[in-house]
Amino acid sequence: MSQTNQIDVLFYVQHLLGIGHQRRAATLTRAMERIGMKVAFVSGGLEVPGLDTGPATFYQLAPVRADGIYFTELLDQKDRPIDKAFKQSRAQHLQEIFNKTKPRLILLEMFPFGRRQMRFELVPLLETAKNSSSPPKIISSVRDILVKAPKQERIDEMLTWIETYFDNVLIHGDPNLIPFDKTFHPAREISNKILYSGYVVDEKVDEAPHPTDGKDEIIVSTGGGAVSERLVKAAISAREKSSLKNKVWRIFIGHSLPEDLFSQYANLSEDRLIIQRSRADFTSLLPNCALSISQGGYNTVMEVLRAGCPRVIVPYSGGLETEQTLRAKLLAETNALTYVDEENLTGQILADAIEQTLNTKQRPPSSLDTNGAEKTAQILTAILSNQPLDKFKSP
Repeated sequence: MSQTNQIDVLFYVQHLLGIGHQRRAATLTRAMERIGMKVAFVSGGLEVPGLDTGPATFYQLAPVRADGIYFTELLDQKDRPIDKAFKQSRAQHLQEIFNKTKPRLILLEMFPFGRRQMRFELVPLLETAKNSSSPPKIISSVRDILVKAPKQERIDEMLTWIETYFDNVLIHGDPNLIPFDKTFHPAREISNKILYSGYVVDEKVDEAPHPTDGKDEIIVSTGGGAVSERLVKAAISAREKSSLKNKVWRIFIGHSLPEDLFSQYANLSEDRLIIQRSRADFTSLLPNCALSISQGGYNTVMEVLRAGCPRVIVPYSGGLETEQTLRAKLLAETNALTYVDEENLTGQILADAIEQTLNTKQRPPSSLDTNGAEKTAQILTAILSNQPLDKFKSP
């Protein structure tokens, strides 16, 4: 498929707060590489320890992150607001990567449905690609649910960008559970460009379980860690109130929680209570655990569903976040998981949810498509080969 001195896919990913986008993109990248595609992975966020992008060529732009849960400002690696010169430098670097790799296809994670803050570099990239001698296919890679609907002028801007630059919109979800128009109502206006991959699940969850860690344990996972403290505190409290208090409780805290705060929690570790930083082999602990308690990020929810362990989901709901709650509620309605509202979270409420889970036979929706990584690779192959795409469209 690949041509000399030309890669197949330039995959741009910018995470601003959590690391879920980056992890999902890494899973997709490995799936593409497994079928022989050459991928350039371009990261615009802070380093994610343990991120596995396989044999893809990795490019790091000058990192930026959001200033908080409302995403009002972009900060550099030293927590300084970025300025015009910083933006120009990043935009130039991205152009250089494009010129060097000569991709046959550009895959933009979230844009234009999100990451509007990055338009200073993405619109110039799209213009360059569109006007190049061999224009690449341009695809938007987006999860199943968007945050609360933006103002009409923002929607109009999205639709204009899609019509002007994008060949397709690839949605990593299952329309039988959550059709894209549930949270992006104008989806019907771009229905001719929409493709569904199914849900993306880290393939490592299907590998052999860890030989010791995780076995019959309570696994508490808090995502990237930036907004983890409420769940960590509730889990520590729930442990004493739960019928599972005599089991090993292993609490994972992401690397985005500052070291001084993490140390305060880590110092609470004792016999049968392990508080540690998140691990790259997290999914290997799920298949044999007694119970999983986690935030409701896309990746973790799909991983615990695939692993089949009993599961309690406490979706993060701070700032402008609505995506995690909606997905958790819809899955709870199918008896696929136990949902707990973060807004009123206490140790007792979490302990009650644990007991409810132990007394319930959970099962994920039998028809839920969780082969999104492999299918994404197939879809992109079909696009590059000009094959029909009808089977990837919503029925």
